[in-house]
Amino acid sequence: MTIPTRITPADAAKLPFPPGRLSSLVIGKPEIEVRHYAPKVVDNQTPHDQDELYFVISGTGTFERGAEKVSFAPGDVLFVAAHEPHRFSNFTDDFATWVLFYGAKKLG
Repeated sequence: MTIPTRITPADAAKLPFPPGRLSSLVIGKPEIEVRHYAPKVVDNQTPHDQDELYFVISGTGTFERGAEKVSFAPGDVLFVAAHEPHRFSNFTDDFATWVLFYGAKKLG
């Protein structure tokens, strides 16, 4: 995969979802993965094998990590440890985020 120098949220939104994924792959390397995620109506994601950072592009709502619930807005960064249950809820129609998966995959 050739990694572009610059990719905009609009460019990323046009990329296809790989089979079984809810987000488009923007950068994929063994140690790091960047995805564009913009769920519609409901966030159906499940916990992942790597730590994650979400960089909110647009929209507002609530981010749930375990029992914790926090509001989010554009420019916010949200952290989730590997295997931790999490999801976005009550988000606006324009919600979109970059997702950065990093570090070694952790066994569940």
